[in-house]
Amino acid sequence: MSDSSTTLKDEMEESMKKIHYQSFDDWVQHFAINLENIWDESSAKDLEPDKNRKQKNNLAVVIGRGPSIKKHGHLELLAQSNYNGSIVCTDGSLINVLKAGITPEKFPKFYVVTIDPYQFIEQHFDDPIIAKFGSKINGVFSIITHPKVVSLARNAGIKIHWLHTLFDYNEGKKSFNHISSMMVRAKNHVNGLPAIQTGGNVGTSSWFVAWRILKNDTVALIGINHGWEDEDVSEMIRAHQKSLGDNAEIIKKDDPKYNNYFKKIYNPDFKCEAIVDPIFQFYRAGLIEFISRSPSWVTTINATEGGSIFGKKIKSMKFKDFLEDYRE
Repeated sequence: MSDSSTTLKDEMEESMKKIHYQSFDDWVQHFAINLENIWDESSAKDLEPDKNRKQKNNLAVVIGRGPSIKKHGHLELLAQSNYNGSIVCTDGSLINVLKAGITPEKFPKFYVVTIDPYQFIEQHFDDPIIAKFGSKINGVFSIITHPKVVSLARNAGIKIHWLHTLFDYNEGKKSFNHISSMMVRAKNHVNGLPAIQTGGNVGTSSWFVAWRILKNDTVALIGINHGWEDEDVSEMIRAHQKSLGDNAEIIKKDDPKYNNYFKKIYNPDFKCEAIVDPIFQFYRAGLIEFISRSPSWVTTINATEGGSIFGKKIKSMKFKDFLEDYRE
């Protein structure tokens, strides 16, 4: 890795750390407000299949909202298919997924994942179609999810299942992860809640939920691009960079650092290029590493037909082919 790439990686890790700790007080408040409901509601562990019963079709499709999902009509393909595995939606994709006809009535093993602690996530649950199908949707929520987001989902009928998201567990007994886990155990959840890595985003978290929680041994990704395409306007790229914080540096095209901050990565599996801004570089590196270290029984299929995810233990194929090849 070049010095410039190493420097950027260090900057990204430092930026993500700052974001975590700038919001730390809010996260503690969210947990405190959620705690009574966490005690009374279900653990994500309750979603694990019965170990004594062989699953009939042990597949999951994880759905993000990357540009390839619209470009290749993946929601339409899935809606019209006879696929009978799990549907694991990122919260940001939920409304579009339901409106495309991918509903829990047709696909009963239907889950939505939320890990971000921000109030703007409310918009992902604020639509009449969610109330229409909510009672048949299982939600997997982080203990630090904004309480208003949880209330909106709960009021729509979504059954909440709680888990921990790991971010400071390496700090031992003084970490928020450790302290919150002990508080959760104080009532009802005597064995605690499951915990997952997040990679800093709900797409990577949903991949973890699919195999760590739901025990699906084949996990296909659509809309998990972790990158932009050339057609995406530069304003969108800069807007995504702004998500690093109000004080984040905005790199202009004539800046010598532009090509380092907005790298083009060639995806040899799909023979395309993806533009990865700093935050996508961080997300991409995390997901690729997690997949490379996943258990041997887990098969990860990149069916996005685009994006920046390729490498060790990642099988790439067209989504149409996945729907044809992976069925009973």
